[in-house]
Amino acid sequence: MIPLDIFADPVCPWCLIGKARLDRALEARPGHPFVLAWHPFQLNPTLPPEGMDRQAFLQARFGAEADRIHAPVIEAARDAGLTLDLAAIRRMPNTLDAHRLIHWAGLEGRQTPVVSALLRAYWREGRDIGDHEVLADIGASQGMDRALVARLLASDADRDTVAEREAHARARGLKAVPTFIIGNQYVVEGAQTTDFWLQVIDDLAQAQTPPPTTH
Repeated sequence: MIPLDIFADPVCPWCLIGKARLDRALEARPGHPFVLAWHPFQLNPTLPPEGMDRQAFLQARFGAEADRIHAPVIEAARDAGLTLDLAAIRRMPNTLDAHRLIHWAGLEGRQTPVVSALLRAYWREGRDIGDHEVLADIGASQGMDRALVARLLASDADRDTVAEREAHARARGLKAVPTFIIGNQYVVEGAQTTDFWLQVIDDLAQAQTPPPTTH
């Protein structure tokens, strides 16, 4: 098996699209060698803990371009078979607590389903994934103990761990998400196409196939 480490943030639309494209490749190659692991990277770490109004955030960051920045996202999402509900998204959350939830999900072997649920909650349902109640519900929907998740969220549990993991990634030169690291060796940046991942999987399978024996 080959580790596929993925650095992502649930509020990054290209992380949503990149995951959808990767998912298609993994579904098409059920014998793929990858073991997925998700790692924290906050696009907006300076947001207040309660987040802020999303429209105000977009105006402050992009100004006159705010209304146009989503055009390529909508088109790419449509091509990936995704339906977004941008109008439903009211808050721009601080995602530290979402990353804590992903960290705990990893301890239980539920990371990818929880990441999927976070992306769906934000981009398709417009839910505030900075809200502890929402996060506890998302964890519970994927088999985690809701009461335990709620208690952990109310504490400072693993805040430092998540922050240290992100700082380590930034120190290694990671600047954007999604970023994929294949087998602890190859760094792939951006929302790659399904065809790209199919080629990677096929190349890896070929490399691992022993040569025919001769007599």
